[in-house]
Order: sequence, then C-alpha cells, then structure tokens
Amino acid sequence: MELRILSPVSPVAVKKNDQKRMDIDGEDTPVHLVNPGETITTDQQFMRGHGTYADGENVVVSAVAGSVERVNKLLSVRPLKTRYTPEIGDIVVGRVTEVITKRWKIDVNGKQDAILLLSSVNLPGGVQRRKNESDELHMRQFFAEGDVLVAEVQSFYVDGSMGLHTRGFKFCKLRNGSFVNVPPVLVQRCKTQFHTLPCGVDIILGLNGYIWVNKKPQGLPENNTEEVDTTIMYSNTNDEITYEEREVIARVCNCITALAKRYMHINDTVLIYTYEASLVYTVKELLKVDVIDSITTEASQRMHEA
Repeated sequence: MELRILSPVSPVAVKKNDQKRMDIDGEDTPVHLVNPGETITTDQQFMRGHGTYADGENVVVSAVAGSVERVNKLLSVRPLKTRYTPEIGDIVVGRVTEVITKRWKIDVNGKQDAILLLSSVNLPGGVQRRKNESDELHMRQFFAEGDVLVAEVQSFYVDGSMGLHTRGFKFCKLRNGSFVNVPPVLVQRCKTQFHTLPCGVDIILGLNGYIWVNKKPQGLPENNTEEVDTTIMYSNTNDEITYEEREVIARVCNCITALAKRYMHINDTVLIYTYEASLVYTVKELLKVDVIDSITTEASQRMHEA
C-alpha cells in the first residue's frame, strides 16, 4: 500500500500566488512562515536550500516549520526553534561543564559542547609564552565547572564541535549579573554583540541564545590598546551591587523574557524601547501576560516608526 503525504497547500494555488509571495527583494515584505510539508514555490528558477526538499518537478517543499529566507535564487527555511548553528567569528556566552586535559568543555546551546583549549586563553599577568604542565595543573584558577564566560568561535573540529578562544580584552569570566536563555533565532547579528544600555547596565547578546546582563566589572579596560589585568578577568568575586542596580538588571532581564515570549527579534534598540515602556510597571508586574503584551506592542510600534 502506497502512502503519500500531500502538501497542505495545493501546487495550483501556490502557483497563482507564487510571484507575489516570492518577490521579497524589499525590506518591508512581511515574513513568510511555512509548516512542514507546505509547498513554497513551483517556479523552476529557484533552488532549494536548507530546510527544504524537492517533491516532484520544480516543487520546493518545506521540511520544517519556520520562515522562508531567500538569497538570490536560493530558498531555505530557517526553523523557528532549533539548536544553535555556529559560524566562525560568532560571539557566544557559555557555561563550563567539564575540565579535562588541556581544555574545557563549554555548553553553548549547540548540538555538542564547544572546546576551549588551554592555549586559547590569556595567562595571568598577560605573559606571552607556551603553556606548560604548571598551567595545566592550575586550569581551575582560570575557569572552573559552572563558570559563565564569553568567547568567540575560532574553528571547527572534524567531529563538528566548535573551538573557542578568549584572547582579547572583552572575553572573560562573567560576573555581577544575570543569565537569560532565549531561542537563538531571536538574537539579531549586530555590529557588536556588546552593548551598554542608557540605564547603565552592560549586555552581551550571545548569538547562541545565551544573554548576559550585568554591571560592568571594575578594572576592565575600555579598549584593546589598554593593558589587560587577567587577575580581574578570572576573578570569582562580584563587585558591590546596590539595590537600584539589581533592580535595573532584573528589569532588563524581564524585558528580554517578554520579547522572547512574544517571539520578537532581540537587539539593543528594541530592548531600549521595551525597557522605557516598562518603567510604568514594577519589576514583578513585567511577568504578567497583559503587561508583556503592552510593553512589547509599544516597542514594536516605535521600531516601525523609527
């Protein structure tokens, strides 16, 4: 007995609207969402990419639930919910899960744990030399299990896992703040993933969906030309944080959670608009559904007006 799963939308209906649905050259075109098995196009000029498959001649069908993306004539479907897919140069926030020989394993919300080699970190005092056995014995003085850090994707290994590095004045152990987890597809790529909000807190928008909101640690350099104090980079002690600063950090975290619940893209601009809209409510009230709808709607309107 032959079993055939048909598309929810007939190819004939798609062909009539094909020109209108596939002309997405303009930035103002709404997002085209599809379900698994739904026909995307029957136009032979398009090629199928990730998240699609061919069903018959010139019929491109969605394999996952997500939004259709077009690059020239290549069509792909970006899943609405998926594990993080890394690219070289991505800024990620991760948590140390294991310390092993000459390396750390880092949870970065991917299909596998990332690898941070001992040779890819800065030594205390900024000494430039090859790592030796003494450094290997003191690896937990750099990063221990449970520590949260920010790093950059440097390479990929044969088994598909990613290699990280923390060489740089911005890459360090994270403290003085709170951790927020959102779907990776919601975090937008910006010129920089490190932002200082007008309310006075720093935020790191990890492209893997892990976001860190914190008060900036004292003693860190402002730019790459200043000398890096690695004793501060690897410190486990939080700076003194006032009640007002804690409240601001909690408010920003709740704003991020509100944007994620409404499935809105997260960047520094929309986060500022959401924060300003939330000032008329208390921090606890930001977890209520009606308040979430109110502040995210106002932020969305301001984004469209800008």
